[in-house]
Amino acid sequence: MLYKYSRGDEISELAQYFPPLLDAWEESVLLGKDVFSPEQQNRRRAWKGNLDHYVVCFWLVGLALALEIPDAQWERLLVLVDNEGEDKLLDSIIERRQPGRKIGDTLCHPRPYRRLLKAIEAPHDSQAQLLADFVNNWYAELDRPSRKGNASTSVIYERPYWYKFHDPMGGAYFGFWCIEAVAAVKVVGIDDGQCLGLPNYPGDLLRPGELSTHSQPDAEIPAEAAEQVRSSTSKGWFSRLLGRK
Repeated sequence: MLYKYSRGDEISELAQYFPPLLDAWEESVLLGKDVFSPEQQNRRRAWKGNLDHYVVCFWLVGLALALEIPDAQWERLLVLVDNEGEDKLLDSIIERRQPGRKIGDTLCHPRPYRRLLKAIEAPHDSQAQLLADFVNNWYAELDRPSRKGNASTSVIYERPYWYKFHDPMGGAYFGFWCIEAVAAVKVVGIDDGQCLGLPNYPGDLLRPGELSTHSQPDAEIPAEAAEQVRSSTSKGWFSRLLGRK
């Protein structure tokens, strides 16, 4: 979905990928029971201490909200996302569509998400600026230093696995999009006018059928990264900014 969004595919086409995504995730959970111990399964699925899983869950929740997937798919997604009551921010986002969900008391990943929580909790007239502040700092603050692990793991990498995918040796680049901000705008109703055109803000997801919020790229796009995404001449491909901030 992110790859297709990055190259300029129609927003309305993205939701069709949720059913097979849910099917695959559900099957992986079943198969994982024969591969991982209960302790390993819990560690892999936890939000706290597992930034990659937290971000992916946040992205899928944000896409589900922006694309307004049907209730049946939403319910399946929440079962897979799990972790009810574990995080003050993501639980709060989910609760806007799922009233009654238990909300966590703390943030699993204060850097960079304390900025988004602050925007959500702020008075209405301060939210727009605080949201833009979060988006402007989102990518940089995901570059968190590594830390020592336990006896079986010498180093724990704190930044997401995809963080350097724009580098020549990075891998399958799909764009760097702050979908977390879109999720907040969708359910809280924050004015995102100050975010439109920012390199990492995918405001198009909330405006299907309208002109791109990135009319012209205003930052350098690594050639290697651009070539990875430019697999077709899909309309609107270059109207979105695909580079890092």
